[in-house]
This record gives sequence, structure tokens and C-alpha cells, in this order.
Amino acid sequence: MSETFGAPYAPEAVSRALTARAAGIALRLAGLLEATCDTESAADSVGFLRAWADSARGHRPPLPAEAEPLRRLADRLALTEVEVDLLLLAGLPEEHEGLARTFRTMHPCGDSHPSVGLAALLLDQHQHQHQHQDQPHQPGADRAALRRLLHEGAAARSGALAVAGEGTFHDRSLCLADRLWEALHGWAAWPEALAEIEVGPPVAGLDGWLDRPAARLAVAALRSTAPRTVVVTAQDATIGLSRCAALARAAGLRPVAGRTRPDYPAALGLLNLHAAARGGVPVLVVPRPEEGAGPARLDLRRVAGPILVCAGPGAVRPGPERPVLAVPAGPIGTADRRAAWRAALPQVAEQAPQLAARHPLDPALTAQVAMDVHSCDALAPGGAGTDVSAAIRTRAGAVLPPGVDLVGPRAAWDRLVLATEPERQLRDAVSRLAYQAVVLDDWRLREAARADRGVRLLLSGAPGTGKSLAAEVLATAAGTDLLVVDLSRVVSKWIGETEKNLSAAFDAAERMQAVLFLDEADALFGTRTEISEANDRFANLETAYLLQRLDRFDGLAVLATNLRQNIDAAFLRRMDFVVGFDLPGEADRLRLWQLHLPEPVRAPGVDLAALAHRYPVPGGWIRNAAIAAAFRAAESGGRVGRPELVEAMRREYAKADRPFPADPAAPPAGAADERALRALGAAGAGPNREESS
Repeated sequence: MSETFGAPYAPEAVSRALTARAAGIALRLAGLLEATCDTESAADSVGFLRAWADSARGHRPPLPAEAEPLRRLADRLALTEVEVDLLLLAGLPEEHEGLARTFRTMHPCGDSHPSVGLAALLLDQHQHQHQHQDQPHQPGADRAALRRLLHEGAAARSGALAVAGEGTFHDRSLCLADRLWEALHGWAAWPEALAEIEVGPPVAGLDGWLDRPAARLAVAALRSTAPRTVVVTAQDATIGLSRCAALARAAGLRPVAGRTRPDYPAALGLLNLHAAARGGVPVLVVPRPEEGAGPARLDLRRVAGPILVCAGPGAVRPGPERPVLAVPAGPIGTADRRAAWRAALPQVAEQAPQLAARHPLDPALTAQVAMDVHSCDALAPGGAGTDVSAAIRTRAGAVLPPGVDLVGPRAAWDRLVLATEPERQLRDAVSRLAYQAVVLDDWRLREAARADRGVRLLLSGAPGTGKSLAAEVLATAAGTDLLVVDLSRVVSKWIGETEKNLSAAFDAAERMQAVLFLDEADALFGTRTEISEANDRFANLETAYLLQRLDRFDGLAVLATNLRQNIDAAFLRRMDFVVGFDLPGEADRLRLWQLHLPEPVRAPGVDLAALAHRYPVPGGWIRNAAIAAAFRAAESGGRVGRPELVEAMRREYAKADRPFPADPAAPPAGAADERALRALGAAGAGPNREESS
């Protein structure tokens, strides 16, 4: 069915209505041939034209004028009756191969399209038949009017009608815009020069956004016929397109979207024509500009009436010839996010508040995730049930930027051995993430206290004290994934590349609501220096960018460093939690030995308490030693005994180039030995493999 301002009509009925209107032009053409030609071929053409026209006109269905795409196009472009007739004449060859052959015999160059000269003859005949008897006929007047229409008329300016070919003016051909005749038939035809964008069904959860002043003005602009440009800015094209669709539908219009360069007037004209034929408003989706390119100028000289432009910030520069309204995508309120989840997943509508708090996605992305969930439920009915997190992970994981790895966390709180205060801070961070919708939105502390969304943590401590493991535990507790940023692949020597790569990492974490983990953060968030050379200036620019992006991050960001003193003070001020990871005490070291070396794999008589007392080392050393000892024991065919553990620990000390305290059976290490190991941790020396405490 063809949807026309809410009224459905069968496409076949719409198509037959256009054919019937074209039949009237065919009859006029037959009359012209009868009056001017007396050849046998002309008689054959006249007979075919009349027979075809009679057949076409006899099946014309009763349709209101607003249901006909041609009438909608004429109203949008303000075409005259003569211009409508010219459009019908230019489209006649597309109706039947016999019509195309007839035009070919009449064209001076053998083209299957009608010539300008033939159009002039038809216009002259029509004017002569309809003028008053007391008005003398003025030869040439109609040709002058036709020439003006084909150069300055609305149909020519919009690109709906074009004069093509070579030779003198009247020997050229009248042609329609690409695929326009099919669109006037009511079919889903689309020009090749324009990438068609499927808008999709409307999404719920935008009522609050539509009620904002800028959105209300945009809706009023779309309801008018005046030429206005409504620019919707959004970082994500999916979000921007959904906002454009919401504005169009609020205005009672159908969004017709296409992607092309904003400085390509011919393609923009095609978008306008096809939108008008469909009774909709054109929606231009601006492609992402090339690297280093500035904003492109919007060339809308062929666009009549309002147009919606979906573009990224700074991607387009509107011209001075049309009024402009800017509508930022903006944040979505908690009530709208809950409404979006409730409408997208009605089977778990009672969980909408929890879903909105845990996954505060834009309504457009919520609809995509819900579609994936419904698909999985249909493929596996009676399965595990709705898994929103898995659907989000699947979509976002497919487009991860380089240098960012997606990790499915498995470690829980029982794997983390920490002092009471650091563990309490980590738990508070997860709690803050869960309740930020209540505190910031429901209690309105976002406005009252200017509180930011998201949670930012800095984990500082010696290598091996558990910072990486803590990030994984946080992701597990938050019920989401861990995005680990590989700084060696993100940081670039090229100006601007580091910011671009980091921006992609932050964007991916926000889409997935994953925990973003940046290890060795002092490499990125180091103290800014005085500018003594060009490199200092660009390094400071990177730091300033990170400060701003961290402020806007709507998620859980975990930064880890071995050198807290090197972190810029501005970053420390922005941290919600600064958690210190000290070397574990003797009781914690015993817990670590027990975690990494369960009783079934230990040989009888292994005294873990003695190991914990003798070796005051970070948890990472304990993990490494336990694994190495287990492999040596497996090779010898037994369980892990004291000799394997002592040898493995000796190698850990050798890695750090520190004196080995010898066997646990020897006298305990003195206070000087303990202080030496503490100094080792403070200096950041030692192995930096996967942390374990």
C-alpha cells in the first residue's frame, strides 16, 4: 500500500491514475499529428496513440488529488499547468515501448524522448484551441514562453525537467529527473546518485525531547511550506536520523531520507523531488567528512520548502539564502529512557527502571537492542530469556575501534584481596553507577549541584597490587563488560590521531555501558608542562582534550597508574574515587596464597603461612610463583611442594633484581628486608604481569 498523508491507496491505483493523465497528452499528440502530417507512418502513430489512450483512460480509478504523487509534486514545486503537461509529455515514452518508438520517429535526432520543438507545437496547439475567438493568434509567443519555462520555471530549477542532448535548442530532448516517473507511479524507485536511507518505524521515548523549545520550533517549520533548513546535530548518525524522523512525524509528514554530500545540488534536488512525490519531507543524512576537511556548504538551490539535515557537529555550513533552525540531539531524560525500554521490551516492562539505570541508551539504540532481543527469543523460544547485556555487547563489539579489546569479566569480589577502605571505595563506585538516575534525575541533583553523570576512578599502587583485577571485578559487579585500551596502539605520533582514537574508545564504552579501563594512565594524563617546543603544545592539547572528554563520559572509567605523583592535578580533581593499592600485609598474603594454590594441588606439609611471613611481596608475585611451581610439580608427577614454591619465588626476586630472603625454614626476614620490598613497590620495579590482588 502507498501511504499518502495517512490514507492508504493501492500502488496499482495510483499508477493507473498517472497513466490516465498521461493519456490526455497522448490524445493531444494524436490530434497534432493528424493536423500536421498526412503520411502513412503518421496515420499508424495516430492510430496507436488513440488506441493506447482510450485503453488507459478507461481504467482511471477515482482518487483524490492529494493521493496522486504528480499533484503532490506540483503543489510542492508550485508548478503551472503547462509545466505539469510538460512533465507528462516527458514521461510518456516510459509508459509503452510503442510510445517510445513513436517519439523516435518524430525526433530530429532519433531520440526516444520528445523534442523541445514537439513540446512547442503541442503548447501552441493547446493555446490556439483555448484562446477566445476575438483574440488574434501571435506566432512565436508560445515558444518564447516555453523557452523561459525550460530555463527559469520551477520544474527546471528543481531539476524535475531537463533539456538534454546536443544540437539547437528545439532539437534537444525533454527528460525527467532520474527515476522520477516511477516515483510518480507510486513505486519505490530511487535515483542512483543518492543513497537511500531506511528510516524505520518511530521509536518511543522522545516525548520529552520533542517538547523542548527548539524541537517545537522545528515541527512548526516543517508544517509550513516556506523554505527553511532544520539541522539536527548528533555524533551518532543513527541517533540523529531518529530525531529527524520524530520531528517529521510530529509534523504529520513522512520522512524520506537519503545520504549524499551537502554541496552536491543535483543530488539534493533529487532528494527533494522524490520526497515530494512520496508526500514527505526530505531528510539529508550528511556523510562523515574526510579527515582534515572543514564543514561543507549546504547547497539547497534546488530544494523547495523545508528540509531536515542530519549531520555531525561542525559537518555543514548553511548558506545565507534560507532561514536555519538548529536542533541538538541533546541528552534524554530518565523518564524518556524508561518509556523507551518499556515500549521496546513490553515483556519485561516492570524492569524498565532497572534497564534504564543500567543501560542508559538513547531511544534509537534501545530500539535496535530490543530488535536483537526479539530475534533471539524467536529463534530460541523458552530459552534463557531476555539478555539485554548480551545484545548490547554483540552490537557494540562488532565495531570496536583499533586498540580497544572487549573482555568478558569473570572475577568476583571474592577474588580481590584488599584492605577494608579500598574495597569499600570500589563498592561505592558500583553503587553510584546503579543509583545515579535516582540521585541525579529523580532528586534533581544534576541541576542543583551540577553533578556529572558517570563514575571516574583512579587506582594507584605498585605493580602487582591488583589494579587490573579490580577493574575486572568492577565490570563483573556492574553486570557489564570491560573495555581495555591498549595505549601502545592508541597513542600516535601524528597530530590529532591520539584524540581521535581515544574518542572512539570513549564512544564505544558509552554505547555498551562497559567499564573503560586505561592502564598506565600517567602516559596520557601526565602533568602539563610549560611550552618550550611544538611537541609540548600538542601534548598539552591532548591532556586538555582528555580532561573534557572525561567530564562528559557517561559510564564507569577506571584509570590505573604506578606513579600517582605524575598525574595532572586537574585529573585528580575530576576523579570521584582515588583508591590506593598498598602492598598486602601478612594476613592478606596468606589469603592470596590460599586463593592461587588450593589445597588439592598442594603437597602435604606445605606451610603457606610461613611463605606469607617470609616473602613480603605483591599479589602478582604470589600468583606468578604459584603458577610456575604448579607447572614444575606437574612435570615431576607430583603435587606442589615446598621446593617448587621456594624456587619459583627465587625467580620472582631475580626478575626484580632484589636479594632473595632464602628458604622459609631459615630465620625470618628482618625489618630491613621488609622495608626494602616496600621501597621496591614504591619505585614501581618488579614484574608487571596480570595483577592478582
